[in-house]
Amino acid sequence: MSPRPHVPYLYLPVDYPRLLIAGTHSGVGKTTITAGLMAALKHKGYKVQGFKAGPDYIDPSHHTYVTGIPSRNLDTWLMSKDVILELFERSAARADVSIIEGVMGLYDGLGGDSEQGSSAHLAKILNAPVLLVIDARALARSAAALVLGFQKFDPDIKLCGVIANNIAGPGHFEYVRTAIETYTSVPVVGYVPRDPAISIQERHLGLVPHAEGKVETERYNKLRDYVLAHVGCEQILRWMEGHPLPPFQRTIFTTAGDRHQTVADKHVLTIGIAMDEAFNFYYADNLDILEYLGARLIKFSPIHDAHLPKDVDVLYFGGGFPEVFAEELATNKTMIREIRDFVNGMNPVYAECGGLMYLGESIQTFDGVVFDMVGVLPIRTTMMNKRMALGYTRAKVLRDTFLCPKGGEIIGHEFHWSTLSESGEVTYAYETFKRIGGPRKYDGIQVKKVLASYLHVHFASNIETARRFIQEVVSKS
Repeated sequence: MSPRPHVPYLYLPVDYPRLLIAGTHSGVGKTTITAGLMAALKHKGYKVQGFKAGPDYIDPSHHTYVTGIPSRNLDTWLMSKDVILELFERSAARADVSIIEGVMGLYDGLGGDSEQGSSAHLAKILNAPVLLVIDARALARSAAALVLGFQKFDPDIKLCGVIANNIAGPGHFEYVRTAIETYTSVPVVGYVPRDPAISIQERHLGLVPHAEGKVETERYNKLRDYVLAHVGCEQILRWMEGHPLPPFQRTIFTTAGDRHQTVADKHVLTIGIAMDEAFNFYYADNLDILEYLGARLIKFSPIHDAHLPKDVDVLYFGGGFPEVFAEELATNKTMIREIRDFVNGMNPVYAECGGLMYLGESIQTFDGVVFDMVGVLPIRTTMMNKRMALGYTRAKVLRDTFLCPKGGEIIGHEFHWSTLSESGEVTYAYETFKRIGGPRKYDGIQVKKVLASYLHVHFASNIETARRFIQEVVSKS
């Protein structure tokens, strides 16, 4: 397969070359292998579109850097089948090949008795072949038993091949390859050698995002070169072809058109998007949906910019790592003052997780140092030495918000190591719970026209949240 010529607004039939890279478990090396394969195919001249299974923000940041194209999230719990296919096709239509990085192990999802939320479930919806990554660090013949189990567990999965990670050398690889190909029908397409120099730094929420600039270009280049030297990229390209995309009904965008097309004749409002090292947890499709519905997006940095952008109607603070950059955020006094003035002027602000923390009175970091923040929410947040929340969450809406009216429901995802304490009277808009009958808690703090929550929301889970967001702001401006 050769890279196809690019013609603006030309969309080919729905047989987009694609591959899902899955692992046997978390930490097996999916992100490094995925980034390496993306870089190798880009080096060969292909335009590569990246996707991530599940709600994770960090892995897509590495895809985006390597490919030069925003990576997208596809989540079988947050999204319907039609929405997944629509979002996939909309971005895949502009690329030569698409690579989807899985989540956790291939069959890990919402629970022990359900495939929902798993890489396997997504592969079935997309009719995508699966390339399995195994950690061969301490394996030889036993690798065959491992792969055989994954092959037999669900015959509906198109397990096309295996990549062995953490190989000690050519001899070790031959042991592993021979065992797998003798006892299973799954070919081994190559390996990546054991080399700490290609590992991406980790901390409390997982890998360090590329946006922080701490992953050197040489690390990606070395990984690319390993894939080019030891992995059969041409074979992988052949596996990607010949898998028709299932039919679907569009529910969000009118067509698979250009990302800047809108349904409005002109921009109806301007949204300031906090985007820097501290705030970079945004779903690419969320931003596209807002643009499509008529919003103009202007990025600004709460760390580096002295002032808010001019003439913005709304501020949007995504998640990220304000606790890591708390000193820098606290030092930018002019930015803090302008955000306070914006809120006190009864202008709308939407904040998720890290944004919630920043708008509070203070953040206590892991080492116990307290930094003053914006102070428009009567809360203080404290970083803990353990994870405080992780998983899909439902929110019953207790009072009208600009995302959802009272009595509605919003679904999303939580992942944080902080806890908050109230420093004044707090009005909550949500009652959240993980599962029916499970424990409940309050979230969704409302102050003036601010809505701030630990909940990360994907607008594609319910397009009406984004439509209401735009309409409520425009009608009351």
